[in-house]
Amino acid sequence: METIFQLMLHMSKTVASVIEAAGYSGIAFLMALESTMVPLPSELVMPFAGFLAAEGRFNIWLVIFFSSLGSLAGSLVSYYIGKFGGIPLVKNLGKYLLVDEGDLETSERWFSKYGEATIFICRFIPVIRHLISIPAGVARMDVRKFCIYTIVGAAIWNAILTYTGYLLRENWEVLHHYMRPVSIVIFFILSIAFAIFFYKHVAKKLLGRKTISNGS
Repeated sequence: METIFQLMLHMSKTVASVIEAAGYSGIAFLMALESTMVPLPSELVMPFAGFLAAEGRFNIWLVIFFSSLGSLAGSLVSYYIGKFGGIPLVKNLGKYLLVDEGDLETSERWFSKYGEATIFICRFIPVIRHLISIPAGVARMDVRKFCIYTIVGAAIWNAILTYTGYLLRENWEVLHHYMRPVSIVIFFILSIAFAIFFYKHVAKKLLGRKTISNGS
């Protein structure tokens, strides 16, 4: 539990440092990473940016604007990786970026089943939203449609998360008073979620590599 907490804390501090040092460009950069195969959750980035907007350090509309541009940029990177490299290249790159092949296959099935609208819908679905641009590229979806679906879905999602952080800061005193009794429960739930993520994307792969090296 302590290790998981340290990982969560380290990731949060890194995100905060980037945003505070680079401002809007830092937000755009982090959200570009979030929209590629890098396992960086937008739920960690955007609420903090919204929190700072409530403090007057950012303009909330510019936060949403630049974060959405970053989401589009990152999604286009994944789109063109899928278009020109295909699934084999994605799998080769994925082993360095902790991409789970099962998640990639799920994204492929979603795109095959629901078509181009999946690009919009999956902006609201964890894990899949990181990978859904790849099958769109493989299928050579019209890039203009891809950009429209992506920017609209990303803007809505980023706005929701940003406003959540904004409200958190605006009601900080009230939340601090009522959240204290349930803080342990919330931490426990977050720790379990992070442990599952860590096992699925890190530990399982390291164990697999160790098994292969021992077998050879």
